[in-house]
Amino acid sequence: MNKEQIETLKKKLEENKESLQGTLQRFAKESDKPKGDWKTVYPDFNPNESGMEEEADEVEEYSALLKVEHALEIKLKNINRALEKMKEGNYGLCEKCGEEIPYEKLSLVPETKTCTNCA
Repeated sequence: MNKEQIETLKKKLEENKESLQGTLQRFAKESDKPKGDWKTVYPDFNPNESGMEEEADEVEEYSALLKVEHALEIKLKNINRALEKMKEGNYGLCEKCGEEIPYEKLSLVPETKTCTNCA
């Protein structure tokens, strides 16, 4: 890959990172233990003011958001790892076989870890 391609992918990774963090901040808080971990905020409701049905809805929504948080957190960690690899100078190499990952694949999923053969 040339420098221009790497810069294009870096920009895409940084934009994706910012977008994911924005989405996560809507319903979760970033934790520093472990670093990069997010915690879905449990709804703040008062059983004396809300009915059982409303409380059940809140718990159901919280449960669904836990799954979303987990998926977004994994994607964010992969993006951060890809950006770290760029700094280290080994971005775009397959983590299994060490071969270069085609630019076409990286342009679709810039945080990808493996080449097409190893995927």
